[in-house]
Amino acid sequence: MPRLIHYGAIATATALLLAGCAANAQEPSTSPSSRTAIDNCGTTVDLTAAPPERVITIKSTSTEMLLALGLGDRIVGTAFQDGPVPEKWADAAAGLPVLADKVPSQEVVLEAEPDFVYAGWESNFSADGAGTRPDLDALGIRTYVSPAACKEDAYKPEHLTFADIDSEIGEIAEIFGVDDTDLLAAQHATLASVEKDTRSLSALWFSSGSDIPYVGAGIGAPQLILDTIGVRNIAADVEDTWASYNWESVIAANPDVIVLVDASWSTKEKKIRVLEENPATAQLDAVKNHRYLIVPFAASEAGVRTVDAAADLAKQLAALDLG
Repeated sequence: MPRLIHYGAIATATALLLAGCAANAQEPSTSPSSRTAIDNCGTTVDLTAAPPERVITIKSTSTEMLLALGLGDRIVGTAFQDGPVPEKWADAAAGLPVLADKVPSQEVVLEAEPDFVYAGWESNFSADGAGTRPDLDALGIRTYVSPAACKEDAYKPEHLTFADIDSEIGEIAEIFGVDDTDLLAAQHATLASVEKDTRSLSALWFSSGSDIPYVGAGIGAPQLILDTIGVRNIAADVEDTWASYNWESVIAANPDVIVLVDASWSTKEKKIRVLEENPATAQLDAVKNHRYLIVPFAASEAGVRTVDAAADLAKQLAALDLG
């Protein structure tokens, strides 16, 4: 639940005082900040430098974050996009230069002359990828990784919350010197509109794989979304964002519904074939009764589409006839 809504529900005087402090922290990012830097996955991002003007985005989550904040005109190149942007940002995304289908090389990055590179995964920054963060920093190019994707224990979210997504919105707005108030308000309003299912249902979040299923596990965006719509994740006890699982555990759990992540390289149709052609999984109640919920891959990773993904899946779930 967003911080503003959460704090507003606290009744004691002490909690109200804390809520006031938290509310101040949520002031628009155009307000003067006492911070001079952000610790981002262990890399310092300087806040005293001028706001970025030439940005490369790697992964859909970073591209869509900038579009949602009205910063599409700062993007000089995109790479590793996971699917089309939602219709509400389509006009702003039209014509954005595509540098690479996957991770761009450092040579390609430097040719675009960026002053900032914003990536969805830490692994996007490597010597054989877009360049390491220290190397890019030495060239005067600041970098940022979506905090939900931090891998070191000191930075990896213990359990992703919408407050974490709010925090990323706030940090990007602070770096770029723009106001995040409208975006945060829209996020909170959408979240408040989501109605939890009350049928005590369970779900498998099926991301990819055939012999070994790759699933949404217990600490990342899939878990947050399933919690939000009131469904129990059968892989909730796996301490990771996504993880390799096993069909034996899926069959034993016999989930009520299956969330299919629809990606160009692993479509929902492909996943349905995997489930229906395997004699064991074909006997799952969700498979026999076609109880599938669909989420686009680009909406399955933590970012500005997470709340929309929850709202959409809640509507799909409510429409399912479970007999």
